[in-house]
Amino acid sequence: MTHKLVLKGIIVAVFMLLIHTSFAQQDPQYTQYMYNTLSVNPAYAGQRQVLSVTGLYRTQWVGIDGAPETQTFAVHTPLRNEKLGLGLSVVNDALGPATESYIDANFSYTLLVNKALTKLSFGVKAGMHLLQTDWSKGKYKNPDAVFNENMSLISPTIGAGLYLHNQNWYLGVAIPNFLTTKHYDDFQESVASERLHYYAIAGYVFDINEHTKLKPAVLVKAVSGAPIIADVSANLLLRNKITLGLAYRWDDAFSGLVGFQLSQGLYIGYAYDTTTTNLNNYNSGSHEIMLRFELQKLGKIISPRFF
Repeated sequence: MTHKLVLKGIIVAVFMLLIHTSFAQQDPQYTQYMYNTLSVNPAYAGQRQVLSVTGLYRTQWVGIDGAPETQTFAVHTPLRNEKLGLGLSVVNDALGPATESYIDANFSYTLLVNKALTKLSFGVKAGMHLLQTDWSKGKYKNPDAVFNENMSLISPTIGAGLYLHNQNWYLGVAIPNFLTTKHYDDFQESVASERLHYYAIAGYVFDINEHTKLKPAVLVKAVSGAPIIADVSANLLLRNKITLGLAYRWDDAFSGLVGFQLSQGLYIGYAYDTTTTNLNNYNSGSHEIMLRFELQKLGKIISPRFF
């Protein structure tokens, strides 16, 4: 397959996701998705060229009992030949009486597409999904006794993704899990089959001047049977040290982002969301904090990574 055919195939796949109608927050959502890419695309494993460790904590809709609360941990690194990448991602997501945990091993293989150092990475992931319900938490009584019984379900997960990128931009598509599994639906107060999720991500780095870069990014999530979710953001990177940004989640929330590159290997970021729906009357917003630590290779200078 020629490079032109590969590029054409990726672009077609992205547009297919963009026009696919869907929604339903089964998978957790992130405001700082541009720094948490391995959680949505396994092809990102090893793409930061160093051993990279990221932790994220999100508490959503503060003030509402049983609102979503998410913790993620990801570690990934390129192997010696730098074409192969390995990673581990762990996600813990709580919603009402239900807690879901995902543990996945990620593997990527990267090809050089052209002399401009554009690369195409293929990724796969495999692991397990654990669903637990605890009806003793909060007020979740249901007259149907079947759903008042605590449960613990374990199922396998298999996903895949593509990630096309160079130093200044990236474009990716992924399906985190091809397998359906039992899932707690908080709105219907029942356990149902999880739907396939589709992710499309993209970003670009613009040089405003010598010390300022503009980094717009977008994340599109699709779930069969409901509207598309689109997250759009724009971050300013000042002197490669300070990040300031704004984001909008379509028909849901506005967000403010700030980040600090404390050292060459340590970054800390924070995001605050304010809801734009009527739910804003019952909560004080959402908070998200993340840390990223990277172990630089001794004796090797790594070019700055903007995503």
